[in-house]
Amino acid sequence: MATQAAAFAAARLPQQRRCDSTPPPARVAVAARRNRVGIAATATGRGVREVRARASLIEPDGGRLVELVVGEERREAVRREAAAMAAPLRVRLGRVETEWLHVLSEGWASPLRGFMREAEFLQALHFNAIRGDDGAMVNMSVPIVLAVDDAQRRAILASGARRVALVDARDRPLAILSDIEIYKHNKEERIARTWGTIAPGLPYVEEAITNAGDWLIGGDLEVIEPIKYNDGLDQYRLSPAQLREEFARRNADAVFAFQLRNPVHNGHALLMTDTRRRLLEMGYKNPVLLLHPLGGFTKADDVPLSWRMKQHEKVLEEGVLNPESTVVAIFPSPMHYAGPTEVQWHAKARINAGANFYIVGRDPAGMSHPTEKRDLYDADHGKKVLSMAPGLERLNILPFKVAAYDTKQKKMDFFDPSRKDDFLFISGTKMRTLAKNRESPPDGFMCPGGWKVLVEYYDSLTPSEGRSKLREPVAA
Repeated sequence: MATQAAAFAAARLPQQRRCDSTPPPARVAVAARRNRVGIAATATGRGVREVRARASLIEPDGGRLVELVVGEERREAVRREAAAMAAPLRVRLGRVETEWLHVLSEGWASPLRGFMREAEFLQALHFNAIRGDDGAMVNMSVPIVLAVDDAQRRAILASGARRVALVDARDRPLAILSDIEIYKHNKEERIARTWGTIAPGLPYVEEAITNAGDWLIGGDLEVIEPIKYNDGLDQYRLSPAQLREEFARRNADAVFAFQLRNPVHNGHALLMTDTRRRLLEMGYKNPVLLLHPLGGFTKADDVPLSWRMKQHEKVLEEGVLNPESTVVAIFPSPMHYAGPTEVQWHAKARINAGANFYIVGRDPAGMSHPTEKRDLYDADHGKKVLSMAPGLERLNILPFKVAAYDTKQKKMDFFDPSRKDDFLFISGTKMRTLAKNRESPPDGFMCPGGWKVLVEYYDSLTPSEGRSKLREPVAA
């Protein structure tokens, strides 16, 4: 990420904004250790690395960052073993399964060492946590599982094999799953407990569960090599270990993470810069922002990752965020849109990357109800659940105040109920509609370069001829 800082060195330092926000919750008083970040790697019997924090901002869950990519000295041997396995012992991964393999391989889900076996699956489903080797409960709110169908289950059981190969769509070996366990995939229970509904139209369910097999296979992973997508964005896909190294290089004494799946407008930037101000007032000398857009599966109407990254670059180039105190990286997880359940996963994963503060806003990981005209989740439940979630006690949760467009000051600012008529709330739907119509938002809503990228994205979806006939009404 040193190249990122150099590339955006000309960006202006944004003016620090102040507000009358209340202090962070009492949990903030439980000070995380503010030593310089350091990591050390040790080899295990299978060439899988465990990265132990020496003096980190916050220890990974379980005390070790479990990396499941085998060392170079064993890579070819594992590849040859996987390639030699017979067809019934080769489990083909789709897009979402490969993204989960990526997540597991880099230690985002530490202390998990592979796709969940039944005991881990049931703990995640019923307790939103799993019990680590030391007996402590570690937050794990979404199941990370791999499905197989009846025919493959029968073939694997008939072979007596304890190891199977995981391959991509072109049958290239990606990993070996060992000490396997196959168990029933109760889809209805999984959906009901994860989303709180079994209503049709849940994006992740339709993408990854409905047509998946009726059995789950779990075990320990040996991933042959780091997962790459060759889409021009791999340089942003920093692993938890790489992020910890970057925070150390920047001499960070606090890391605060901001999860998003949308373009960054100036309201988001206000929240992030104000968080840094608050941390400086608490006594930290160099808090660093982890701007961490979600990079896995998203629903069809979300702005694609490549366009979001272009927009984020403009935010740094134009000085809305300071490149010297901001690390932009891609979080490889698929998106569930499971509200208070999923936001725990988003927070837990950032602990493993070294973040000791997590910014949470309104309705995190939420969505509209798929069949009714209402939000699927209570907008305040996400931040409330995070403040109580088992296994997240070490993480400092920073709920933020509502930001809106101040029509008097012509900029995004924190909402002041005493003059509520001066504020304009620009929803994501309204923002997208303005961009589709090639209309400009109010000055100060988003940096000009970032807005241009958003307009270009929607232009790319619509033929230029007859554009005027396709204009959509802008919601109030």
